[in-house]
Parts: sequence; structure tokens; C-alpha cells
Amino acid sequence: MLLAIDTSTKMIGIAILGDEKIVGETCWESKFHHTVELSPAVDDLLRRSGTSLDDLDAIAVAIGPGSFTGLRIGLAFAKGLALSRSCSLVGIPTLDVVAKAQPVGPYRLAAVLEAGRNRLAVGWYQEFDGNWRRVGEYENLTVLELREKINKPTLVCGELTKESRRTLERRYKNVVIPPPAFCVRRPSILAMLAREKFQAGMVDDPATLAPIYLHHGTPIPE
Repeated sequence: MLLAIDTSTKMIGIAILGDEKIVGETCWESKFHHTVELSPAVDDLLRRSGTSLDDLDAIAVAIGPGSFTGLRIGLAFAKGLALSRSCSLVGIPTLDVVAKAQPVGPYRLAAVLEAGRNRLAVGWYQEFDGNWRRVGEYENLTVLELREKINKPTLVCGELTKESRRTLERRYKNVVIPPPAFCVRRPSILAMLAREKFQAGMVDDPATLAPIYLHHGTPIPE
């Protein structure tokens, strides 16, 4: 069994992956009350799915980019749980979760999430062997800066306000934005990505796994 935790932004998500099926999943907008909401939510999901901490083989955690406080809380919780239960720990970049949910096609994909101060964390992806693969660096952009970078057919997915959607849609010939229901970061997808790494023996050291923080003007390399 694998428990997945994503506290990258206001949206918190947790999921439990069993033997090739999701046995529990929940996500909600917490208004940055991560500290008081995360642990009870995990306990509740474990109870409702009939799972115990003793059943867990691995803990997956989204490592950013995202909110400084949100990432810190989620990573500390995941590390503590992995160490106390002797579980493997697997970190997954948050924007990989956003991209994985989208249909793969012969176009570019921009995965985004809120970065604070009316800015977006952006990761660029292209199709490679039937999957999305990130290319280049993460960027910290305003919506207008993102719009100006889109000069060919691009699928833009992830956290977007109504105003951001309207701004981007003015590039109507090149921008495709899925409905909000298809832009939610699904913790079950985080769990699937982590399961692949876990089964391949690609686990992380709780002592060294660090979040990805993205600052304005400081791109994070691939």
C-alpha cells in the first residue's frame, strides 16, 4: 500500500493506492490551514478505506514547486511518517502530477500552479515515447508573461483563476485550456507516479529529500 500526500498549494490532496487500484482519495482547498488539517485528514482516509499505517509500504510526497509553507509541512509530515513506520519515501515534482493527467498529443503542454503574488510556476512538457517529458527549466511567470511565450499550439493545465483563463484564451489560436475539473491535481496520479519509482527501486533518502522552491528570476534547472 502507498500513501500519497500533496500540499504544494492551497489544494491539499491525499490518496491511498492498493494492489493496482485506488482505495481512497480526497482533495480540498484548505486556505493554508495545512498544519491542522493534514494529519486528521490522513487518519480519516485510512479509516474510511479500511487501511492501517501498518499496511503502508511507501509514502509519496509532492516536492514542488509550490508554496514555501505548504511544501515544508507536507514534506515534514511525509518524512516523519516514513521514518516512524520504516516505509520507503518517494518524492515527485508537483507539475509532473499536473501533466500526467492530460492526454498526450503532438503539441506542447504548459503545466501551471499558483506561485503567489499573482505569479505562476510553469513547467513545459513535450511528448516522448507516449508520455509527457519536461523540457527546459521551471519558470516563475505572470499570466501575461506566460501568454507572450505561447506562439504555437499549447495545452495549458493546472491552477488558473477565471481571470487568468480569460487572459490566456485571448491567444485563442494557440491556447487550449481544459475545464476546471480536468485541471485539479489528483493525488491518485501522484500515487501512480510514485508507485512506478518505488517498484523500480528509485526511492529517496528522508535526510536529503528537499522541496523545489521557485523564486522570481531564479529558474530551477531540469
